Amino acid sequence: MATLKRCHLDMEDGNSSFPITKYPKLADDHSFPSTYPAKQSLKMVAGSFYLPKDNPKKPQGEDAHFICLEKQTLGVADGVGGWAKKGIDGGEYARQLMENSLIAVQNQPRGTVDLKKVLREGYLQTKAQVSSTACIITLNEQKRRLHAINVGDSGFILFRNNRFLYRSPAMQHRFNRPYQLGNSSTSDRPESAVVSTIWVMPGDIIIVGTDGLFDNMWPEEIEKVLDRRSSTKASMEPEELAWNIAELAMHNSLKRHSVNPFPNAVRMAGKEHIGGKVDDITVVVAHIV
Repeated sequence: MATLKRCHLDMEDGNSSFPITKYPKLADDHSFPSTYPAKQSLKMVAGSFYLPKDNPKKPQGEDAHFICLEKQTLGVADGVGGWAKKGIDGGEYARQLMENSLIAVQNQPRGTVDLKKVLREGYLQTKAQVSSTACIITLNEQKRRLHAINVGDSGFILFRNNRFLYRSPAMQHRFNRPYQLGNSSTSDRPESAVVSTIWVMPGDIIIVGTDGLFDNMWPEEIEKVLDRRSSTKASMEPEELAWNIAELAMHNSLKRHSVNPFPNAVRMAGKEHIGGKVDDITVVVAHIV
């Protein structure tokens, strides 16, 4: 793990039947109550938990992420596992991409981090083979806006009052083939990324993760986690929430007869799959305060 001015890079280990979720549109000004103080400055506090899948040959897994609270920015990446069949560690690209993106973030002004520049610089400085998805978010504290950039099926979900409000779209060329940054001629480039901006409020919870999370948990399941911890006055600290959610995602991934998002997507693609999808699971929880 590398530490840079209160920023850190993490590359080490650390029965539901919900319907298909229709993701709502981005929130706008009208989603705020009239009493909301327009000039209130916000900040993001965050914590993470990472569960690499059990593989003695690759104990680090193929996910990587960083949290830089000094710049109010964080990111996740998932090295594409298909390369393992050729004996290549897909996680190496993800780790380099996050490390280089973190360095690029350090060179940006707080509150106005340019995510396009960050992702492009991270991409240009990453020389590893293979490829990776990526999602990076940053908070503009004065304008109360969350900016995001996304390539592939890593992403984020926004919860308000413990209720699911928005999820970033997954980018796939076709089923189970996400957009991915890489150095080969068939990989995607930073220009393919989707950039989005949403308004945020105090109390909002943002969960950023790799597909190991999103393939194994519906947003409604995360709502239940938030409700349960709120009702029992359990800790809502980001690290503990991230651990709770990651553990449940792993549990779902190992259940043979649960109706998870992944087998649901498989069926929609005209294929068959039973149970969850065993994968590396990265969960980063950010509170807006």
